Amino acid sequence: MSTVPDSQLSTPAPSKFRLALQEFLDGSGGTVLYFVVIVLCLIGGWEGAKWLGQETDYRLELGPVRISLNITRDLNMPHLKDIAEALSKPSQRQGQPLIEILVEKASYTLRLAVIGFTIGTLIGLALAILFAHSRLLERGLMPYVVASQTVPILALAPMVIIWSENLFGSREIGMPMITAYLAFFPVTIYTLRGLSDVPPTALELMKSYAATRREILWKLRFPNAVPYIFTALKITAPASVVGTIIAELPTGIQDGLGGAIINFAQYYVSGPSRLWATNFVTAMAGILFFVTVAITEWLVVRWKRPSNRLDRWIDAFLKNLRRVVPLLRD
Repeated sequence: MSTVPDSQLSTPAPSKFRLALQEFLDGSGGTVLYFVVIVLCLIGGWEGAKWLGQETDYRLELGPVRISLNITRDLNMPHLKDIAEALSKPSQRQGQPLIEILVEKASYTLRLAVIGFTIGTLIGLALAILFAHSRLLERGLMPYVVASQTVPILALAPMVIIWSENLFGSREIGMPMITAYLAFFPVTIYTLRGLSDVPPTALELMKSYAATRREILWKLRFPNAVPYIFTALKITAPASVVGTIIAELPTGIQDGLGGAIINFAQYYVSGPSRLWATNFVTAMAGILFFVTVAITEWLVVRWKRPSNRLDRWIDAFLKNLRRVVPLLRD
């Protein structure tokens, strides 16, 4: 006859506080808490590095090893409070606060990024479908698709802008083309993988019902490829913002973040905080684009995967949003 160990008999039940804490950490609260902790660690590391540089006169000696801490000088690493103050102050006398200017420029850049992102996605989907239906086309064109990504975007951008001005009379049209150039490759590769990686049993079942190639594509291959497509889109979204900014540099257009970066880089010595503030807004624009794609993925392919922490966080976010919206309307 087996006996139950005393250790199991004496194990107390989890307290209500522990259960509530575990539920909080597993839900949206845990995600927010981890995010706050990471942000505080980054802030502490930034300001701690500056404090260490000032205390050691920007030279750290560890035995025979000497480390230069010049990177922590105010010209290279402004205090975070200085960056925040730069956002709230006007960049010119009697002008708008810098944050308002950067938000306007970010909206311009994001608009072009979305256009290029959409064009690149459509091109990538079309190429992937062609390659999935014809191995001959895949073997013939895929090397050129790969080779297209070996051309430095900084070398390609000025040429595309010049072609755009000569063909269409506008440099602005060329900027989404450069973004599309960056976007189409990941979409092509990931979509092709999803279209090809279908379960053999499901494919045989479709063929046994005499399904046409079009029916197999839209009812089997494409639904299987949707998670792969969104993986590519999440990679492409921040890259589209970067590609658009690179495309803005040779145009001389001052409406976007690229023009702001060039402008504030020229006055970096007198005001480094403004360039850092511009970089911060640029990062936020890329994160916003990524989060938009991630939420869209959650809405579209939730059926494809088990629930995870992100699902629970978005569930809680949307539930709270549904509570707030009626109050705002009232």
